[in-house]
Amino acid sequence: MRRIGVVVLALMLLGGLVYAKELQGVTMPDQVTVGPSTLALNGMGVRIKKVAFIGIKVYVAGLYLPARSSNPEAILKADEPKQIVMHFLYKDVGKDKLVEGWTEGFQKNSPGEMAALKARLDTFNGYWSDMKTGDVAVLTYVPGTGTKVEIKGQEMGVIEGADFARALFAIWLGPNPPNKEIKEGLLGK
Repeated sequence: MRRIGVVVLALMLLGGLVYAKELQGVTMPDQVTVGPSTLALNGMGVRIKKVAFIGIKVYVAGLYLPARSSNPEAILKADEPKQIVMHFLYKDVGKDKLVEGWTEGFQKNSPGEMAALKARLDTFNGYWSDMKTGDVAVLTYVPGTGTKVEIKGQEMGVIEGADFARALFAIWLGPNPPNKEIKEGLLGK
């Protein structure tokens, strides 16, 4: 009888744990809370920058959604909360390189919307600073509010519009992601 009590207690304690996933030494929880919504970790991927014949691991990203999905078009189309968490691995990623990457990602994945997004993209680009190993950026879209930008634990601002959020998340989930491994990882493949 005593053994059953110990097993029940152990199961109760384990039930309160938040499980996590790990990639490249970065651990992310299985769930996060965004306002009243609980989002599940859809997948994790690594941004790899090819330099000559070397692949440099820039950051690990995690995608959080209300329900797991491997369909990038459905994820981008859905006007629901979503979040990307980026843990930087590389020792020094300059602001200029980040701004260049964001702008290129918007141009490659949402070229027809660039004119409408330009001013908001400029604001978004202005939020960034140099990122170093261990720095974290969190980009959270909330319908009706916009995309909250948090860098190194500091809320930088909110960019309005579902169109901006779609273009932002399309950087990783659109037809031309920075590298195929990050898209596949974020889609849970």
